[in-house]
Amino acid sequence: MDNAVADLTNDDLKRQIAILEHKVAELTAKLDWYERQYRLAMQQRYGASSERTPPEQRQLFNEAEAETKPTLPEPTVETITYRRKKKVGHRQDMLNDLPIEVVEHRLSEEERICERCGSVKHEMSKQVKRVLEIIPAQVKVREDVYFVYSCRTCEHTETTTPIVTAEMPASVIPGSLASPSAIAHVMTQKYVMGIPLYRQEQQFRQLGVELSRQTLANWILAASDRWLTPIYDRMRDHLLQQEVLHADETTLQVLREEGRKASTHSYLWLYRSGRDGPPIILFDYQTTRSAKHPRRFLEGFKGYLHVDGYSGYDGLPKVTLVGCWAHARRKFDEALKALPPSSSGEPAAVQKGLEFCNRLFAIERDLKDVSVEERHRARLERSKPVLDEFLAWLDEQSLKTLPKSALGQAIAYCHTQWSKLTAFLLDGRLELDNNRSERSIKPFVIGRKNWLFSNTPRGAQASATIYSIVETAIENGVIPFDVVVNHKTDH
Repeated sequence: MDNAVADLTNDDLKRQIAILEHKVAELTAKLDWYERQYRLAMQQRYGASSERTPPEQRQLFNEAEAETKPTLPEPTVETITYRRKKKVGHRQDMLNDLPIEVVEHRLSEEERICERCGSVKHEMSKQVKRVLEIIPAQVKVREDVYFVYSCRTCEHTETTTPIVTAEMPASVIPGSLASPSAIAHVMTQKYVMGIPLYRQEQQFRQLGVELSRQTLANWILAASDRWLTPIYDRMRDHLLQQEVLHADETTLQVLREEGRKASTHSYLWLYRSGRDGPPIILFDYQTTRSAKHPRRFLEGFKGYLHVDGYSGYDGLPKVTLVGCWAHARRKFDEALKALPPSSSGEPAAVQKGLEFCNRLFAIERDLKDVSVEERHRARLERSKPVLDEFLAWLDEQSLKTLPKSALGQAIAYCHTQWSKLTAFLLDGRLELDNNRSERSIKPFVIGRKNWLFSNTPRGAQASATIYSIVETAIENGVIPFDVVVNHKTDH
């Protein structure tokens, strides 16, 4: 070994040292990356979920420019006041729409006799106390009796007798005990309250009714096909006529899909209207995350589509994609949380990237209640210079940041999504983020934790249809139970 080393020239040793140093640097970078991923995973699991920037990091850069408000008048006298907000009439507002049962409490005739003079006391005033009464769920059998009528005279004098039966509406589900109210209750319990069918089965048993989860599932499937699918199709027609939409997607597990394992992920796609359109929220069940699904669903749509950065939406004809600054900001937030405590230099860079995003959101908060035209004009005046400065900073940082680092990935995301991230400048109706769709898909994500999966594609499609109806109803301030039961009653 000593002879082999002795035979090496200085150049050979330098090359070996360079190779080893390169390997050490590579392994060190890889170790640092894994450590940051571990810290980020621990923060996501145990830390606060809020992405708010800590107060000590706010306006770390460009504080004067970010905080300036030219229209704000100069103060003439410094005044320090303290105000406490008091909720006035909150209880009354809460009770306004509830039915009221009045129970009067009067004294008996004997109790109204005056103890001094013996006269009868009169009612001079009254005191009112209000309490909430809860009526537990009840199950009853409604027996519809339809009488049959015939003409007794014709029975004796004619060869045929006219017979008339009281009008009998079509059954909700032929041969079933299901009523519109029963089906509406099961649907809202599952899709609004997130109560799976096996728990509803237990609830019905406690009420003295044996309804299996299979029966409840049959009710849901039949009602979705017969009642709600036509509404869904009509809502889709209205949705595609809008000019600004939002889209998102999330996973869904369906156990019995033909040719696929039970553990394979399917997807529930979300499409909804923007802030200025009528609130319409539609879910679409598909087996994959392929780009063909939004292309098929949005066929005929022309306008702006808010998305989160997934490439499956690219190439939609006559559609301008609008990126999500909440996702871009989240990349920098995650990079900051993944940094080791002892790191130097990089935290300032991450915080500056985060600060650029914060400045854009601060401008949007100022423009929340202005007109569409004023918002568009103000964005060109205030947001565009921030974007130009941010892009120059991204170009500079990309040259000195490791691509695989958390900061490098945040920079790369902004670079690749830049045309979408700046599209909000095109129209005042557009939004800075895609949080509207994330809020709409959240009830499904929460409900999924309770009922976990769908058994069949038909069940998954029914879930997509029902979620569309109930979430659109909630967004419009309508009680989902009333939508389902009244639709069937009216038709």
